[in-house]
Amino acid sequence: MIQEWFKEVLIDGIISNLSGTFDTVNTKVAEIAGEVGMTPSGWNGGIFNMIRSLSETVIVPIAGIILTFVMCYELIQLIVEKNNLHDFDTWLFWKWIFKTFCAVLIVTNTWNIVMAVFDVAQSVVDQSAGVIISDAGIDISGVVGDLETTLADWSIGSLLGLWFQSVFVGLCSHILTIAIFLVIYGRMIEVYLTVSVGPIPFATMVNREWGHTGQNYLKSLLALGFQAFLIMVCVGIYAVLVQNIAVGDDITVAIWECMGYTVLLCYTLFKTGSLAKSLFGAH
Repeated sequence: MIQEWFKEVLIDGIISNLSGTFDTVNTKVAEIAGEVGMTPSGWNGGIFNMIRSLSETVIVPIAGIILTFVMCYELIQLIVEKNNLHDFDTWLFWKWIFKTFCAVLIVTNTWNIVMAVFDVAQSVVDQSAGVIISDAGIDISGVVGDLETTLADWSIGSLLGLWFQSVFVGLCSHILTIAIFLVIYGRMIEVYLTVSVGPIPFATMVNREWGHTGQNYLKSLLALGFQAFLIMVCVGIYAVLVQNIAVGDDITVAIWECMGYTVLLCYTLFKTGSLAKSLFGAH
């Protein structure tokens, strides 16, 4: 009687652990598509307005000073290249005025340029969502038909081992949920930090020697924007993998397959940032 009672306790504990093991993971994975598909203004309006205010009131004046220095340096370069005005053409000043006008136009419209990049990225994510996103939820109880009946034939030692595994897997699933949270929210915070200083690197865009700073900044914006698309692809691959988990009587194998795919998802999500920067040549 004690043996049967202990088996019932273990079976109830295992079923309880497994039934909610992947619920938080499923919820967080389902939120990924909605989170990464948002523009900075749509993700959090309060943070967006604060970053925009800081950029326009604090960073733009600094960018104006840098732009003044860069364009003065540009003018000196043009004069020196023409042998200190000994071989002088008036079109040099017109060229310099035109470049200065373009630089001022870029700096004063930095916010619109930056937001346009993320609008394009959002459009790509929205168009891809209907193609690559499917049901990515893990239903561990559905992997084995009648779990309680299956476990009733197990020995106490096997049940005890499975109970410890279910506890460990449940703990790992919560850790993986935090990891997914860090990737998605960390990317958005990185977006806000990057766009807040946009006028400064854009102030160097028209100069031949310093222009690589602004070009690299633009590449970083594209990498951040299209990182959302890579995240969507990762979730789509994950959805296909979890749907193909073999249905059988070995619940232990099914649990660790689910856990392995979830760990793989977290790993690939963390890699999307460096992969996007590598693809766009940002550093």
